[in-house]
Amino acid sequence: MPKKSYDEFLIDMLKDPHEAEAYLNEAFKECRSGDPESQELLLIALKNVAIAQGGLSELSTKTGLGRESLYKSLSKKGNPKLTTLTTLINAMGFEIKITIPKR
Repeated sequence: MPKKSYDEFLIDMLKDPHEAEAYLNEAFKECRSGDPESQELLLIALKNVAIAQGGLSELSTKTGLGRESLYKSLSKKGNPKLTTLTTLINAMGFEIKITIPKR
């Protein structure tokens, strides 16, 4: 039986909405640092969840956003608008929530 690559394992894991939720929450926590690399990690995380939940083509159909636009927005150097992010997150079955950080 061939072994799965890390990427295959990750995508399989992210098919579970609860795993995807935890993964995205951790990526958002990293973004609080303000480090530009943490934004890259968040975009990669969003892309990984999108792939796991049917792919960017399906997400493009659900959102009405162009597939090329999605690839660009979710690339390491992407800089998506807030409306794009909320549209993507909602289409993947999640919501953004504001909370007071635990200290």
